[in-house]
Parts: sequence; structure tokens; C-alpha cells
Amino acid sequence: MELSPEDRKLVTLARATRARTGARQGAAVRDQDGRTYAAATLDLPSLRVSALQGCVVMAAASGATGLEAAVLLGEDPTPGEGDREALRDLAGADVPLHRTDLRGAPVERGVEGE
Repeated sequence: MELSPEDRKLVTLARATRARTGARQGAAVRDQDGRTYAAATLDLPSLRVSALQGCVVMAAASGATGLEAAVLLGEDPTPGEGDREALRDLAGADVPLHRTDLRGAPVERGVEGE
């Protein structure tokens, strides 16, 4: 499974963000204008936000009205509770979600509407 150059950039952003924080997962999304957003899992005593949800929040707060692609990276790149729903809320049903291991090697690619 080969990623496009644009999607490989998302993997690089997700890897760097996760590595800086030592979080369980990192994620990155690209909006319909080509802007990118990256986040890592946030696990504070009073606030828990997944990496993918963090990306959706940043994109929506920046005025994005849709997404072209998303990457979720981690030792276990399984979307958490609410991740798929948050992605669909902003991106619609057809956004590709690339799941990769910590090195950025693709584990699975799916379209959220499937």
C-alpha cells in the first residue's frame, strides 16, 4: 500500500508531533485548502483528547469546512472512541484515514464511510 507524497507529509507531521510529546498516538489531517494540522494524544487529569480529535478541533477552529485526508500513527493505530465520528463530522463519509505504525509504514487505509 503506497501513500501519495501529500499523505507522506501527513505521516511526517504525525510522527514528529507524537515524538515530541511521547504520546501514545499522533495524527495529522489536511483540509480542503491544503492546510495541515497535527496533534498528539492529550491525557491530562481533567482533559482527554485523542490525537485525531485534536486535529479535527484545530481544523474546525481554523475555519476548515472539510478534510481531504487523515493519518493516525501509533504502536496501535486504532481509532479511539469518538474518533471516526469526529472525523466524519468535519470531513464527511469519504475521507481516507491512513493508519500507520510508529515508523510511518501503512497498516491500513480505509474510507470512513465504509
